[in-house]
Amino acid sequence: MKTRKIPMRKCIGCMESFPKKELCRIVKNSENEIHFDASGKMNGRGTYICKKAECFEKAVKSKRLSKSLEADIPDEVIEAIKTEIARNE
Repeated sequence: MKTRKIPMRKCIGCMESFPKKELCRIVKNSENEIHFDASGKMNGRGTYICKKAECFEKAVKSKRLSKSLEADIPDEVIEAIKTEIARNE
């Protein structure tokens, strides 16, 4: 029997590859709203990040998060995403 390939994604904070299920997804939809995607299936441009607060802080500080989503991210959205990551950590 053939083994299934595990999809790998790169964390934009630490730039390391992990299995897709181990990462959190952040999405920008067609209305330019940015959300934390717990299911990993929302429509829109997505990026992946570790379930660690340090990686999220690093991605925001280096502006990798806004570059990968191709949008400026308001502070209240950053705080909301930070609390979701802390909840999933």
